[in-house]
Amino acid sequence: MDLAYIPSPSTGVINLGPIPLRGYAFCIIIGVFVAVWYGNKRWIARGGTAGTVADIAVWAVPFGLVGGRLYHVITDYQLYFSEGENWVDAFKIWEGGLGIWGAIALGAVGAWIGCRRRGIPLPAYADAIAPGIALAQAIGRWGNWFNQELYGKPTDLPWALKITESANREAGLYHPTFLYESLWCVGVAALVVWADRRFKLGHGRAFALYVAAYCAGRVWTEYLRVDEAHHILGLRLNVWTAIIVFLLAVTYMVISARIRPGREEIVEPRAEKTGKAGEVASGADADVDADFDADFDSDASEDAVSGAVPDDEDADTDADHDADNGAGSAAKG
Repeated sequence: MDLAYIPSPSTGVINLGPIPLRGYAFCIIIGVFVAVWYGNKRWIARGGTAGTVADIAVWAVPFGLVGGRLYHVITDYQLYFSEGENWVDAFKIWEGGLGIWGAIALGAVGAWIGCRRRGIPLPAYADAIAPGIALAQAIGRWGNWFNQELYGKPTDLPWALKITESANREAGLYHPTFLYESLWCVGVAALVVWADRRFKLGHGRAFALYVAAYCAGRVWTEYLRVDEAHHILGLRLNVWTAIIVFLLAVTYMVISARIRPGREEIVEPRAEKTGKAGEVASGADADVDADFDADFDSDASEDAVSGAVPDDEDADTDADHDADNGAGSAAKG
C-alpha cells in the first residue's frame, strides 16, 4: 500500500459556465506575469524606466509562444501528422506541448524587435529578465501537473506522482519530473541573481548563465522522463539539444567576458537623454533581489545611475501596473 504520493488533479479544466479555465494556460499566464514584473524591477535597478520590460514583452511573449509550439510540433510531428491523428490538434496549445528551446529562440527575435524599436541593447534587456524567465518556467511546469504529462520513470519514493489511467497513459506512481524541473528553475533564478550581484554580469552574460544552468538541470530531468521522444545515438533529442546549447552558452560567457568586460553603464539611452532614468544605488538592488538572497551586502553604490530617484511606492505601483498590462496583452489563454 502506498502511504505517500503527490496526487494528480482529476481534471485540468474548471468550467465557469461557458468559459473553461485551463490549468495549463493559467500557469503560463502567471509565469509571464511574474517574469515581466520581476524583470521590470531589475530593469529599473539597472537604470531603465518602468514599463519598458512590459512594452518589449508585448513582442517577445507571442513570438515565444509560437516558437515553443513550433518546436514541439516539429520534434513530435508523429503526434499530429501520423495515420489516424488529426493535424488540427497541432493548434491546441491548451492541451500542452511547448518546447522551451523554440520559445527562447523565437522569443529572442520578438525581444530584439521590441528593443530595436526603443533603442535598447538586447543583451542588457536579456540580463534583466533572465531570472524572471527561470521563475516563469518554474511556474509553467505546474501546467504539466494539471495535464498529467511529462512524468518520469516508475518509483516508490514518498514524493512519487500518482498518474491516473487514460487512453494514452498507464496508472501508477512515477517520478514527478515536472516538480524536479520547477525546483531546479527556482535555483537557477537564485544563482543568476547572486552571480549578477557578485560579479556584475553584463552584455548578456547573466542570460547566458541562466541558459547554461537550466541546460545542466534539463539533462538529468530529461533522462528520467518516459514520454515518447526521438533518440539520437541512444539519447533523447532534448538531451542533445541541452548539451549543445549549454556549450554555446558557456562559450559566449567566456568570449564576452574577454571582449566586453564589466557591465553596461547605460541600458536605456532614451531614458538617459530625457532625464527619466532612476538613480539606483545598491540598496535598490538589494530590495529587488531580497527574495532570493537576504545576505547580500549593500556595497554597490558606485553602480548608481545619475538621475532623479523615484519614490519607492510609486515605482512599485507603476511597475506592477505595467507588468499586468504586458502580461495580459501577450499571453494566450
